[in-house]
Amino acid sequence: MSDGRIALTFDDGPDPLWTPQVLDALAEADARATFFVLAPRAAAEAALIARMQAEGHGVQLHAYAHIRHTKLTEETGAEDTDRALSMLSSLSVEPELWRTPWGVTADWTEDVAAARGLELVRWTADTHDWRGDSATAMLAAIDDEVADGAIVLAHDALGPGATRSGCAETVALVAPLVALARDRGLEPVTLCAGCPEAVCP
Repeated sequence: MSDGRIALTFDDGPDPLWTPQVLDALAEADARATFFVLAPRAAAEAALIARMQAEGHGVQLHAYAHIRHTKLTEETGAEDTDRALSMLSSLSVEPELWRTPWGVTADWTEDVAAARGLELVRWTADTHDWRGDSATAMLAAIDDEVADGAIVLAHDALGPGATRSGCAETVALVAPLVALARDRGLEPVTLCAGCPEAVCP
């Protein structure tokens, strides 16, 4: 049995075309992941949110609007967060973790998070999949970072700033990344609040 853990995470979804393919790839690999969702997309794809939950994946907060916190006032940022949390709650999603858009925080972000019982989460390995790199290139780029406690960043939708036309290479990355992790004694697990190294056993 694996003694180590790794977290595969996906931002900016759900997407009606690409998220099902990511979920299929995870199911084929018998691996769990965490999805940091945009609330309007989640509301539009409620069946995908339900599928994520049914298949044992984590569903956590990304945002309502994908805007850098440094471009928002505290009041506007808090309103965005509350709007997102309310919309997600209507889908039976109660986030404990929050990955802000682009991972960017402002001087108010921690206070807004703490007031809502949210733990801020970043990543330790960035696939840069938004660029459209091949799955092989992405795997090679993060090879040294696939280690115990790693949090891998990928995207199951086309977010702002993406220069790729689709998420096919991210889908293709899932199986070899899971295989590499398991070769190193690491089991893909969901993220959770307050766990050592942020990944759940």
